[in-house]
Formats: sequence, C-alpha cells, structure tokens
Amino acid sequence: MHLEILPLAITMMAGPQIMSAIILVTTRQPVRVSLAFLAGVFVATLVGVAITRGIFALVGSAVSFDHSGNKGSVGLIVQYALVAALIALAVKNFVRRETIEPPTWLARLMEATPRKALLTGLLVILLMPSDIMVMLTVGAHLEQVDAGLGSALPFVGLTVLVAATPLLALVLFHRHAAHAMPRVREWMNSHAWVINVVTCLIFIALIV
Repeated sequence: MHLEILPLAITMMAGPQIMSAIILVTTRQPVRVSLAFLAGVFVATLVGVAITRGIFALVGSAVSFDHSGNKGSVGLIVQYALVAALIALAVKNFVRRETIEPPTWLARLMEATPRKALLTGLLVILLMPSDIMVMLTVGAHLEQVDAGLGSALPFVGLTVLVAATPLLALVLFHRHAAHAMPRVREWMNSHAWVINVVTCLIFIALIV
C-alpha cells in the first residue's frame, strides 16, 4: 500500500469516532469498554475495506482515481464531486457553528458496557459518511495497484492505533490523563463544529 493512503487513517477517527474513544476512557470500566470499542473499530475497518475492495474489483477499470489520467475520467469526476460536497459541508458547519451539537448517543456512552462499546466501534466506522468515503478510496487504491486485502493491514492497524490513543494515554499517564480526558471531552462537545470543519479540510487535502 502506498504511503499516501496511510494518513486517511487519521481522518477515519476524526469527529464522533475519537470523541467516543475519549468518553469511554472516562467510564467506570475504561479498559474493558475501550478494548471492546477497539475490537469493533478493527473489525468494521477490515470488513469495510474488504467490501469496498470487492466493489471496485467488480467495477474493474471503469473507475480510475489516477490523477495523471484522462481529465474527463469518471474517477476525477467523483473526486471533484467529493471535494465540492466536503466544501459545502465545511461551510455549513461554520455557518451553523452556534447550534451544532454532538450526537445525543455520545452522552449515553458514559454508561456503556463492553457489548455496547463493541457495537459503537462497529457503527461509528460502518455508518459514518466520512469513513465510508475513506474506505471507498482505500478500496479503489487496492484495486488500482492490484493488491490484496493484506496490503490494507497497515491502514487498518493505524486506524486502530489512532482510536487507541485515549486508552494509551490513560495507561501511560494515568493520573494526568484521568484529569485531562473529561476536560478534553467537554471541549470537543462544545466545539463539535471545529472538528467537523477540520475533518472536511483534511479529507479535501488528501483527495487533491
């Protein structure tokens, strides 16, 4: 897998995804629920990439994401459409920044069980539009270079590592992290629009 694909793993966890991981380390069973969440992220990312790889294998060479290719290619049209949609979404988040709030289901994670954390890890990857776009990009790349699913393991592993950052901070810096994480969570709750805009801009930069 080309190195330019790996930064997409950061985008995979930007937004409610990393907020979920931070909330889970502030629960009464932070290690158990966080490990369950990471398991869900791993399975969802691997399955998602496998599905998108299969989709592009069926499509074949009809869609190319090669920047050096024909300017009128379907792949470039899709890229331009994605960039336009992301710009519109970023502008919308900025304009409505005073009213944007995190999803209500994030608050319910404070009482999450390992089973609920596992389900959350699966759903925040498989149902998030931004993650679906990332996995489509990775699947298209695998098809383009004729690589198997094993080539996506570095991307999957880095996604899980990013998701594990709050848990690793808790384990390595227990006392300081225990005090810092609730404040980080509160900041992210009150600045959800910033996270959304930054996520859009990162993804635009990676596409172009």
